[in-house]
Amino acid sequence: MSAATPFTLNQADAELLLDQVDVLQAMRDMFVELATGSAVQPAQQLVEFPNGGGDFINYLGVLASQQVYGVKTSPYIVRQPKSLVTAWSLLMSMESGQPLLLCDAGSLTTARTAATTALAVQELARPDAKRLAIVGSGPVARAHLRYVAGLRDWQSIRVYSPNLNAGVLAQFGAIDSRAEPATSIEAAVADADVVLLCTSSGTPVLDPAILSKPALITSISTNVARAHEVPPQSLAQMHVYCDYRATTPATAGEMRLARDEHGWDGAIRGDLPELVSGQAAKPDYQRHAFFRSIGLGLEDVALANALYHLQRKNA
Repeated sequence: MSAATPFTLNQADAELLLDQVDVLQAMRDMFVELATGSAVQPAQQLVEFPNGGGDFINYLGVLASQQVYGVKTSPYIVRQPKSLVTAWSLLMSMESGQPLLLCDAGSLTTARTAATTALAVQELARPDAKRLAIVGSGPVARAHLRYVAGLRDWQSIRVYSPNLNAGVLAQFGAIDSRAEPATSIEAAVADADVVLLCTSSGTPVLDPAILSKPALITSISTNVARAHEVPPQSLAQMHVYCDYRATTPATAGEMRLARDEHGWDGAIRGDLPELVSGQAAKPDYQRHAFFRSIGLGLEDVALANALYHLQRKNA
């Protein structure tokens, strides 16, 4: 293989290699590099199609310690009966200027999304947190359980989704036998210490006001414009954290709406680079803590780089 010919990995290839990567540690290492200035995270780029036909979201990043630049591009194609979302990552050498890897990023996106949330749980959840709630039942929700299962001594793990059935529940059980179904979101979050919102909803799925005590609530992104899993007005009553303060507030749907329509002051208590480097205050749990991730290009670059080195070793 010449230097100018990149490795190409389909989803199955990528998943085989991904099983060999400590994804949570890779995310921690990357955020440490971002904290020390040896990585660069530009803002997401949204490219909308004409006439509401969908969009591309481009996630970019530079991992200088590894001498790589990368971009993941994720198209959202509106069509019937169901819209299509795919993702591909391109890794480039900062030394030769040549492409190194073209990789189906679907499984990588699921893994890095869940591992980033897990890193937030590791840093932000009460040390004695015992009750975990997961809202959502798809691959992203199951990946969240996989990465957070060992982070605290969970006494209960409740899962709620309108789409939860015996087959899906069995998949959760295969990851962790403590997972059990909840009949409603209220039942799932009752007495919860940590609530993981893992849906593709563009509108709120949880009002933090229904929680019986201060908890850590985590939320992820979807391609829907201004998507948000909690009411924007609720941010003013919570300590707000995010994956990266330089980019997330301008992109996250509930943050933009809270600022534009509900008078939120935009205060971010800390982001992951600050948390992993000990520069941010942890929650005092006098109120809810809210962690929002939008997905960073650097997360994709870090995993693509890990896969590149494994594939190069195997070649």
